[in-house]
Amino acid sequence: MVNPSSENGRLMRRAALAAVVVASGLVVLKAGAWAHTGSVALLGSLVDSLLDLVASSLNMFAVRHALAPADREHRFGHGKAEAVAGLAQAAIIAGSAAFLAFEAISRLIEPRPVNHGVSGIAVMGLSIVATFGLVVYQRWVIRRTRSLAITADSVHYTGDLLVNASVIVALVLAEQFGLPAADPVFALGIAAFIAYNAWTIWRGAMDMIMDSELPDADRARIRDIVLGHDAVEDMHDLRTRAAGGTAFIQFHIELDPCLTLQRTHDISDEVEAAVAAAFPQADIIIHADPQGIFEAKRDYEIGQN
Repeated sequence: MVNPSSENGRLMRRAALAAVVVASGLVVLKAGAWAHTGSVALLGSLVDSLLDLVASSLNMFAVRHALAPADREHRFGHGKAEAVAGLAQAAIIAGSAAFLAFEAISRLIEPRPVNHGVSGIAVMGLSIVATFGLVVYQRWVIRRTRSLAITADSVHYTGDLLVNASVIVALVLAEQFGLPAADPVFALGIAAFIAYNAWTIWRGAMDMIMDSELPDADRARIRDIVLGHDAVEDMHDLRTRAAGGTAFIQFHIELDPCLTLQRTHDISDEVEAAVAAAFPQADIIIHADPQGIFEAKRDYEIGQN
């Protein structure tokens, strides 16, 4: 499991805090720019950043709770706190998408001019630079920790890069080319993108809560590692799930029935070490069976039916 004092734990905390700091700064900048320009597309970007701030704040607390060590009431740790935070994020983000869509449609019905677009463009350019730096850092942390909470945050901010770029285009079209309808049209596109992000986060959180299996590629990798041990004749009943940054991996290995108990134990330890090397944040349980017992049991059950 993820040790709260480990390097991965520290990386997750730092990434969560960095997201809150960046989101706070962007909210202040975009609020001023929206008040100055009146752009509904910029309002959409402001709403998106407000959501990022709320979501990142939730993530910061969720990561802190998820990293708490297992206790008597939570024997498997607290990793699913990340999934709970993800569901809350998805609900908030979906609501904001609906609000932004309503505002954009209203602006299409009653168009308003966009003023001082140059200042809005400057703010959005600065937002792109800050967001890009955060996304690069988050992706590095995700590769190390596989954290759902940090992944959800990274989805937000990756989307923000596109959102911020689209706002710049909308401001240029509205002010420089006399196309005011571009502002609410781009805002509708931003609303759709935000809604898609909500669905992505909700699906990932539900997969974790419902104990969905790890990706097929990971399961195939586990099988290759286990069967790569010279003493392992076969394996069965591979079961996997994830909670936060911790993967839970369980399986049976089939060994020569003439092996001593000590040798069986040693082989199990060797297989566990090999799997742990590939999945360092995994909790691994191995059950050793005599070779052929799985097939014999299966044939017996078929005969009983």
